[in-house]
Amino acid sequence: MSTGAAVRLAGLRIAYGASLAAEVDLDVEAGQIVVLLGPSGCGKSTVLRAMAGLLSPIGGTVSVDGGPAAQHCSMVFQEDALLPWRTARRNVEFALKLRGVARRDRRGEAQELLNLVGLRDFGDHLPGTLSGGMRQRVQLARTLAARPRVLLMDEPFGALDAQTRADMQRLLVSVWQRRRTTVLFVTHDVDEALLLADRIVLLTPRPARIQRVIEIDAPRAPGARFEPEFARLRYEILAALGEPNEKEPQL
Repeated sequence: MSTGAAVRLAGLRIAYGASLAAEVDLDVEAGQIVVLLGPSGCGKSTVLRAMAGLLSPIGGTVSVDGGPAAQHCSMVFQEDALLPWRTARRNVEFALKLRGVARRDRRGEAQELLNLVGLRDFGDHLPGTLSGGMRQRVQLARTLAARPRVLLMDEPFGALDAQTRADMQRLLVSVWQRRRTTVLFVTHDVDEALLLADRIVLLTPRPARIQRVIEIDAPRAPGARFEPEFARLRYEILAALGEPNEKEPQL
């Protein structure tokens, strides 16, 4: 049974001053991974921030299972924002404290979450002694400590090297398969979107509006990137986004 929740963006409008940043209508099924894909600066992150309650929309609503959204959403940023003076475990314990978990139970639950993200032996390490990928794992564990029904991920792997990024993508899928939390994931990387998503929402340049929604027939299938359908969708998406350096292959 899914622990995720259904999400509805109904006429959501967000502005910075007099400039409209996003105007979106979207329904997300419980337990899905939906990727918002668009050019840099189009307003993808703005939509997530409004869902998390970090920005106030000028119109429309965000709801989770028909109720207020912010209390059910937790956000993972590109920058890990860990408390540098707390160990990995104590960073996670802090989130558990905010959730109201009793002190006697925090250490054990924090360790379980670190185990889940592959950091069984790193609970006593300070963030400054960990690699970028490991810090993102701690951030993911800390975010999961809040038991969100909707996980908002704002280009969380964008600053990582290619191999670490691939490792984190696999980790996210592994965690999702166990928890079935609804995930809204922002990226401008087409391959990442195709590897992670049940549905890809293509956004226009700012203000962000939905240009098209692409359903992935066999989401997260092993070896998907080597299939002809992956290449076809990749080219189709790049063409829709107007990538200037992508040309149709010459036969």
